[in-house]
Amino acid sequence: MSGSNNKIIENFSFRKNTVFAVSVVITVAVIVWALVAGSAFIEAANAAMGVLMEHFDWLYIFGCTFFVIFALALAISPYGKTKLGADGEKPRQSLPAWFAMLFSAGMGVGLVFWGVAEPLSHYIAPMSGIEPLSEEAARFSLRSCFVHWGLHPWSTYAIVGLALGYFGFRLRKESLVSSTLEPVLRKQSRGAVGIIIDVYVAALTVMGVATSFGMGCLQISAGLEYLYGVPSQVYTWAVIIGVVTIVYTWSVVSGIERGMQMLSNGTMILCVVLLVLVMIVGPNVEIVRGFMVGVGDWLANLIQDSVRLAADDGDTSWVRGWRVFYWAWWLSWAPFVGIFLARISRGRSIREFVIGCVVAPTILGMIWFSVFGGAAFSAASGMDAEQLAALAGAPETAPFAVFAQMPLSMVLSLIAIVLLFGFFVTSANSATYVLAMLTSKGNPNPPVFKKIFWGVLLALVAFAFVVSGGVSGIQTIAIIISFPFFFVMLLMCISMVVAIHKEHHDGLPDEVRQAWEKDVQALA
Repeated sequence: MSGSNNKIIENFSFRKNTVFAVSVVITVAVIVWALVAGSAFIEAANAAMGVLMEHFDWLYIFGCTFFVIFALALAISPYGKTKLGADGEKPRQSLPAWFAMLFSAGMGVGLVFWGVAEPLSHYIAPMSGIEPLSEEAARFSLRSCFVHWGLHPWSTYAIVGLALGYFGFRLRKESLVSSTLEPVLRKQSRGAVGIIIDVYVAALTVMGVATSFGMGCLQISAGLEYLYGVPSQVYTWAVIIGVVTIVYTWSVVSGIERGMQMLSNGTMILCVVLLVLVMIVGPNVEIVRGFMVGVGDWLANLIQDSVRLAADDGDTSWVRGWRVFYWAWWLSWAPFVGIFLARISRGRSIREFVIGCVVAPTILGMIWFSVFGGAAFSAASGMDAEQLAALAGAPETAPFAVFAQMPLSMVLSLIAIVLLFGFFVTSANSATYVLAMLTSKGNPNPPVFKKIFWGVLLALVAFAFVVSGGVSGIQTIAIIISFPFFFVMLLMCISMVVAIHKEHHDGLPDEVRQAWEKDVQALA
């Protein structure tokens, strides 16, 4: 018993676990700030965001495009056969279970939240030079959604996942971001610089994930109010977050192979059911046509859209307001999603990882926005400009308003609420696991009490954001904080190339192969 107590004390000790202690202090400070003095800080954050947009929009645009090229090039290169683990090691999860977990963690809540509202927004207010509510605007809308939720964000996630998977499972380093930078930072990766990077990653994970939890809570609440008249207020939000916290804490404590996998599989089944139902009862001919035309437009304009900084007339407002904002937002999610992707991808090759984590989710995202965008465009045909603007401006209720104009509206809405809950839970348990791992010196099987601790703390942050009315403002702050991570990711790319080239040229150290043998014996 005393040994167990000593282990707990060591994990919670500032001296023994600096990353954990400092991360907790920062998180508690964020909760206090959100509840006490949110407005002043948010104003400063908006001003800082304006500076980033004005002076560094090009860096976001070209940087995220570079990540796409890097991930795809690494996959098709001879290095693509390299395992994220020992030679001959088999993946721990089946292909369907693996994809369900990675997709649920990476984008689930966002797809439901924006599935209707974003296509409508681009349709009503497209880039300068395109006539609103026109056929051209509808095509531009779908193409833009394909870009925003496709190769670029998933490649950003994949870079982090590849680096953690290669250094952690292949080279037997600690599963920490600082460890992936060892070829570049040398000894500093294990010193003060490494600690600062790991604390920063943990804090960024809290900020990025908690804002999405807040948005998910608001949409579930809005759906309950829209359908059943349940008032969207503090008590409702508290109950939603409380129930979600209990479920995702149970699932993360149960482990990846049990609770998290089961929830992800169930959520993906619901996702497919909702897609098929909307396709059947919705304007299916228009949806199929929109998908085919949209994919063609996406392919034809992919290079141009990937490097575009302004409209043809020089106006930058749409690009900065949507594309640059999205690239910055995905960057704030990259540490959490990337680390989780690495954890569930042990035993897969680099090529298999990129196909599963970049190409396949991009295709599913295209199908999703084609179906929900097509349903949104059909509903828009019976509305005036004012009604459309109100619908696009309320993304939390937009899906339910569109479903109301379709057969089986109550069934569709109920499935959407359950799906939101499922995606909410799967993203939350992934984040809880990642935070526990990050603050346990990279332990891929962090202590149960630390998972519970972070699960509760994340819920408190999300609730503080919702109550303060500052979810959008906090989202802006998360994006600002994520800016330095862009440079960390560039170093990750360099480190991977150096390390993989060294392996293929010199072979792996004996201690690495000995560690592989111990793993094989342990599994046996």
